[in-house]
Amino acid sequence: MVRDNTAGAEQPASASRLIDERIQELTDWRGKTLAHVRALIKQAEPEVVEEWKWRGVPVWSLDGIICTGETYKSIVKLTFAKGASLEDPSRLFNSSLEGNTRRAIDISENEEIDGEALKALVRAAAALNATARKKPRKS
Repeated sequence: MVRDNTAGAEQPASASRLIDERIQELTDWRGKTLAHVRALIKQAEPEVVEEWKWRGVPVWSLDGIICTGETYKSIVKLTFAKGASLEDPSRLFNSSLEGNTRRAIDISENEEIDGEALKALVRAAAALNATARKKPRKS
């Protein structure tokens, strides 16, 4: 297994395969939901890098983490690393609202997600990462 230097993350090809396997393991609505949001993320940012971190969490990154995709018994959770800094006119964020940094979207069974609004959030998160990367760091 090939690893890079970012907190034990596996290389994108391996990570994509592991995400595929996670989706296949989840034979219920959670697998379908994770596959759907993954497709929307890739449509929004075709250059997104898929990673597998923290012992089994799908992560989508571009100049930094955009979001993670965790699956629980009753929800699929998309956590945006810098969600508190993003505009959310469609009010997709419905979890982790009290924090100063992250915001999340909890998706329950039979819940429809606004694909265009999610893609807009992904694009905004990628743009925020890109601008943060261009700023020189203070010593």
